[in-house]
Amino acid sequence: MSRKSQLAKLGLFTAKVPRYTSYPTVQHFTPNVDATLYSSWLKAISPGSQISLYVHIPFCRKLCWFCACRTQGTQSNEPIEAYLEVLKSEISLVASQLPEGLEISRLHWGGGTPTILSAAQIRDLAQRFADHLPLSPTTEFSVEVDPWEIDQERCDALLEAGMTRASIGIQDFNDHIQQVIGRQQSFEQTNGAARLLRAAGLQKLNAEILCGLPYQTQPSITETTQLLLSLTPDRVAVSDYIHQPGMARRQSMIPTDSLPKPEEKFDLFETAAALLRWDGYEAIGIDHFARSDDSLTLARNTGRLRRGFQGYSADPSEVLIGLGASAVSRFPQGYAQNEASTAKYSAAIKKGRFATRAGHAFCGEDALRARLIEMLLCQFEISRSEALDEFPGCQAILDPLLNLAYRSFPGAMDLSNTRLSLTEQARPLVRVIAQQIFDSFAQEQSAHSDAPRA
Repeated sequence: MSRKSQLAKLGLFTAKVPRYTSYPTVQHFTPNVDATLYSSWLKAISPGSQISLYVHIPFCRKLCWFCACRTQGTQSNEPIEAYLEVLKSEISLVASQLPEGLEISRLHWGGGTPTILSAAQIRDLAQRFADHLPLSPTTEFSVEVDPWEIDQERCDALLEAGMTRASIGIQDFNDHIQQVIGRQQSFEQTNGAARLLRAAGLQKLNAEILCGLPYQTQPSITETTQLLLSLTPDRVAVSDYIHQPGMARRQSMIPTDSLPKPEEKFDLFETAAALLRWDGYEAIGIDHFARSDDSLTLARNTGRLRRGFQGYSADPSEVLIGLGASAVSRFPQGYAQNEASTAKYSAAIKKGRFATRAGHAFCGEDALRARLIEMLLCQFEISRSEALDEFPGCQAILDPLLNLAYRSFPGAMDLSNTRLSLTEQARPLVRVIAQQIFDSFAQEQSAHSDAPRA
């Protein structure tokens, strides 16, 4: 039996599985986590510890049809200016609840389009962080950069603010595919942005392409990947396009019959991955590739790779504070998410209270299962000793889960007294295994509903 046939038999091409950037996933968040609980989690952070920050800028000049992010289009600067004033107030409010001596290990500006901000607005927002949550010389500060919305002045402002890494979303360089997904971004324009950033002194450059876009073929993904490689990024994400027009209405602009079948999408990914490996990139987790000296590669090699809302990272922090509309925070106690609507978010902050709308407080086996899923997606294995060290007394839960996984996916895993590990050929199944064996929320939902999960 061929590899693809074996993967198909084990459910790879029929399962609808989450990306597992959190556990439980956001769809299982409830209103039980409110502003009061969020505030208590902020105050419980240990003095002198490391934390990470995520800032959501939810505005774009033009909405791309493929995108499922929380964004809104605007041709006017007025909504952006009003939002920034509220965002700065939230930064001050959060800072007032935090203990002394915290170190910021990571800061990420995401969107939307963070570079929709003018140079003056970038400096103004950066100053608010400097006043309340100052970066250190070792802070990694990453920004999502839109080649349509970057120039020398904004580039200089970001670097002055401490930006160390920029991420450029490419999706696909094929002109026809770009037309169908509502995102016109030529190679020349993308190359110009990359050159601008490098010439200005940027340390690290990330890039992302999507697999499974309409009309993608082996030749088109090959050409896109080769053009991508000419940009010499330090890190590449080859992400899976998820078509859910019921959840992201703008995706209804994309004809469903133009999308590759799951088996074809798998081949597209394999082609891009092979080209990246041939060019010296190392595979990291399920969908990232990095140079041998990149922090992601070093984290994978030393068992410190983590997975969160921005994908894979080498971030050592146990706390991520999300700022802005729809932003999600992560604590040892659980998750908290802000109001998704900018109007509701702004109304709460203007009243001097947090805009928390939902989340999840860990209970029972949640933290253990979250860590087991993270181990699988980062290292393709679960170390029994590490799990027992982190969760003393979990053996009665852990061992049956490991045995169940081994029995449920014959030939896909090796099981010993020390670890459960996926064979290299079976690694594409990792999210299926996570869902079917370790995700109790998905299993409960499956027991009560036949609705697809994504």
